[in-house]
Amino acid sequence: MRKDLVFGMAGSGGDGIVSAGDSLLQAAAAEGYHGVMTKSFGSQIRGGESSCRVRISTTPILNPGGNLDVAVALNWEDFLKFGAELPVAGTTVVIYEAATGIKETDIPLVGVTPLQVIAVPIAAMAKETAGTERAKNTVVLGLIAGWFGIGAVAVMKGIRKKLAKKGEELVEANQRAFDAGRAFAMEHPLKASMNVIASETKGAVKLITDGNDMCAAAAIFAGCQFFGGYPITPSTEIMQFFTDHVWKYGGSVLQAEDEIAGIGAAVGASFAGKKAMTATSGPGLSLKSEMMGLASIAELPLVIVDVQRGGPSTGLPTKTEQSDLFAAAFSAHGDVIRPVLAPTSVADTFRITIEAFNIAEYYQTPVIVLSDQEIASRKETLDPIDTTKFKIINRLRPAGADLQDYKRFKQTENHISPISHPGMLGGTYLASGIEHVESGAPTNSGSVHQRMNDKRTKKFDPLKDRKDLFEVTGNPDAPIAMVAWGSVAGVCREALESAQADGLNVKLLVPYLLYPVAEGVYNDFFASVQKGLIIEQTHLAQTFKLLRMHIDLPKGVKSLARSGANPFLPSEIVAALKNLVSELQRSHEGKLQPQE
Repeated sequence: MRKDLVFGMAGSGGDGIVSAGDSLLQAAAAEGYHGVMTKSFGSQIRGGESSCRVRISTTPILNPGGNLDVAVALNWEDFLKFGAELPVAGTTVVIYEAATGIKETDIPLVGVTPLQVIAVPIAAMAKETAGTERAKNTVVLGLIAGWFGIGAVAVMKGIRKKLAKKGEELVEANQRAFDAGRAFAMEHPLKASMNVIASETKGAVKLITDGNDMCAAAAIFAGCQFFGGYPITPSTEIMQFFTDHVWKYGGSVLQAEDEIAGIGAAVGASFAGKKAMTATSGPGLSLKSEMMGLASIAELPLVIVDVQRGGPSTGLPTKTEQSDLFAAAFSAHGDVIRPVLAPTSVADTFRITIEAFNIAEYYQTPVIVLSDQEIASRKETLDPIDTTKFKIINRLRPAGADLQDYKRFKQTENHISPISHPGMLGGTYLASGIEHVESGAPTNSGSVHQRMNDKRTKKFDPLKDRKDLFEVTGNPDAPIAMVAWGSVAGVCREALESAQADGLNVKLLVPYLLYPVAEGVYNDFFASVQKGLIIEQTHLAQTFKLLRMHIDLPKGVKSLARSGANPFLPSEIVAALKNLVSELQRSHEGKLQPQE
């Protein structure tokens, strides 16, 4: 019996692979399991290959998992296109479409011998039972239910719910396809049982959602009343969620003609006194940079969500990467500090999005949330969110004496000045992209520019002392360390647990605040460190270089970085940590020798 299983499936567009993954995740949740589903597509607008990974477990899940326990290939050409995203090992059961004509001993997986290989006439079974090959995904679900103990009742209940509006005839056809797959599994048992242990929390209420929907829901909860944006993969669902729901709370959405107009409208909404937001991906972030500079010098609250994908330019539009860090921190001319936050899962996207609005409102600044394709598109099972524990912060508004001789950019002790909105009696001021004196009037004075730069940068000093925006796990005095953020953090959390189980003295720092760099937090963390890894999915090791700009990293701290679409596995992180331990032990060998 297993506590954890990772399924990977791939096929052509129209094969219903992602739909099958959805049904499997929903069934697992109904049975009380924790689950995560990621999906990946080719870059084609229509057609092309698609895949999904579904990990289910009796305990909370930190990432989509490592090597597949179960691989399903509806055709080999599409399966192989996903490479490292669907890794097969000697512990994997491989199920594939028999109609490919490839013998079980000749499957095209070079350099690996799976645990078991099974050819199944999936398309023929679908055609025979449901009258169409479009039911292949339902046959696959029947196979999975039969071989791996995922509740057959829950799977079929989900299928019935999904197809209910399409008529009972279609539902019954899929029931027959499902039963055929399950019967095949029963007639052809696995060499070794891989059934999942029954969950102890069956019947508990669980949410299933993805990072984009969670982000949009959190923004509405935080009081966002305006979204201005332009569709771009993989962030579009944020705008779609707003379109469906924000009007219920008095808000509105503008789908603009381009990325620049989208953020321009959001800046205008913020100036008008509304909490505002835009969302994009890497190419759109590049286009929005000038408007972000305007929001910075005008000190206007604004949240920009960047769902990272592979770059540069169009790059890998359907694959995840962490290579927008430099763009988020530095994509503005002049001297600008712009807070950058990053969630590590679907679950904490809710908290981080609310935090972004709170920081934007309090510090009167644009804030960037760096999500990524994996977090934004993956689905997780979640416990219901207790919204009572969140505090919502609104911008400081002028009142009374402030409005007698209103100075919008007045120098204050904490460098934050009350912000009015149009229509507020006595609160009229000029907000523009030109340097200004306290009233907002334009100036060319170098001394005023110096003071205003101080105002706009020093106000963030307290933000760097927010230790709640950092998570440290493991022995605080450990000599071995890891730093990871975004979706990679979940991989490293699991690696930390495995390393500790193997006796390694390791700790992990996960920053939710990426910029400005909190020098004090990092210096405290690295005080005991002799060896370490900065782990990230970016070719140029951007996090490693950003940290080196601000702190003195111990000499033994290295970069472990790679380009997008090449996910890290917990096992390889553990192996890298063990290598660091060996290096550390070798470096101390001489100290154990008697001194002459």
